[in-house]
Amino acid sequence: MSVPPHGLGLAAAADAIRERRLSSEAYARALLERIAASDANVQAWAHLDPEAALEATRAADREREAGVIGGPLAGIGIGVKDIIATADQPTQFGSPIHAGARGGFDAECIVRLRNAGGFVLGKTVTTEFAFMHPGKTRNPWSAAHTPGGSSSGSAAAVALGHVPAAIGTQTNGSMIRPAAYCGVVGFKPTFDALPFTGAHRFSATLDTLGVFARSVDDCALLASWLAEPGRIAADPARVAAPRLAFLPEFPWVATGSDQSRAMRAAATALQEAGATLAEVSLPAGWSEAHLCLRTIMLREGAQALAELQDRERGRMSARLNAALDEGRAIGMPAYRAALEQRAALVAEALRWLAPFDAVVSPPAPGTAPADLTQTGDPACCTLWSLLGAPAISIPIALADNGLPLGLQLASAPGADDRLLAIARWCAERLPFRGFA
Repeated sequence: MSVPPHGLGLAAAADAIRERRLSSEAYARALLERIAASDANVQAWAHLDPEAALEATRAADREREAGVIGGPLAGIGIGVKDIIATADQPTQFGSPIHAGARGGFDAECIVRLRNAGGFVLGKTVTTEFAFMHPGKTRNPWSAAHTPGGSSSGSAAAVALGHVPAAIGTQTNGSMIRPAAYCGVVGFKPTFDALPFTGAHRFSATLDTLGVFARSVDDCALLASWLAEPGRIAADPARVAAPRLAFLPEFPWVATGSDQSRAMRAAATALQEAGATLAEVSLPAGWSEAHLCLRTIMLREGAQALAELQDRERGRMSARLNAALDEGRAIGMPAYRAALEQRAALVAEALRWLAPFDAVVSPPAPGTAPADLTQTGDPACCTLWSLLGAPAISIPIALADNGLPLGLQLASAPGADDRLLAIARWCAERLPFRGFA
């Protein structure tokens, strides 16, 4: 096998195991060896039980030897963000309040993962309750830089080849930003396309389950097995040259020069490959969309964590307490107005997006900041999270400082298959120089 086992993508690993070129146990051992060799400086994992992982693969191998036809992910371990309930591993929410806590049940996405033959290799680090206070994970490209958040461990683990894919969540920029910072593909589907039941919910209006992998195809494959049958295609149909809107910046955040140059170079390459690009700006009435999201997010977060904050304020970070206090101060009239504004934006966005197959925009203002006390600015992800629209980040370049830069694509809510097909088309024409 020319590629080492830890370098295999999800589909390639599944094929190798199904065709008996690689046993599930040998694959898991290779991943665990990779973790042992590379995780000390990155710390992507909140919980890992190597022996349990090996036993899961031995069971898969025994079934295969007995002629039992397993699921499409049979014997493959996946990283799971540590706000998602797992019956056999702790779910600790990135907080000392829940250190070692076991819920004793599987979230719906984990049930579907197991039904497809996969298992939970381990729980990946999250920021505290999936908000902004960082966990222990560092950027796999440079340990002095943030990996982003809140799905920090999931993105870092995929970048390092610890797992072929991982599950994360996004409220504002919790998947797209770490995917860009860590140089992997992060796919946030349409709101509620993947089941959120059994995951910690910060904002009922915004929280969305998604996936990380090192290719668009692998994101599509995992997402298809986590979604309802037929909701997301495992292999979206190939598309002809797409019609793309090019949105170089958002009015509420400045895009750095490295990110701008990489995006414009990517846009030129896509045009030369046959895509139609039209440079656009957001309609004037959308300039406060970021404030709309903040109102909804903090009000709902304060409600979700009110009882816990009352009881455990002293064990919550100052950053989280301040956000929840701000949310508690948001009155019902302001909250209702924000929900009405969001509904209007969704309706307007459907009309604005209609002439295009997807919108190209920055996934983050630039490369990962050299600051482990923060997770970076999520503002480039805000609009698509507010709209509940599918978005995906693909790596496209390395900046002068050696860190990766990404490209974000988004489509209208419900157009997940089209977005995945377009992202694959773009990724095939924007080759990226390896992984961490």
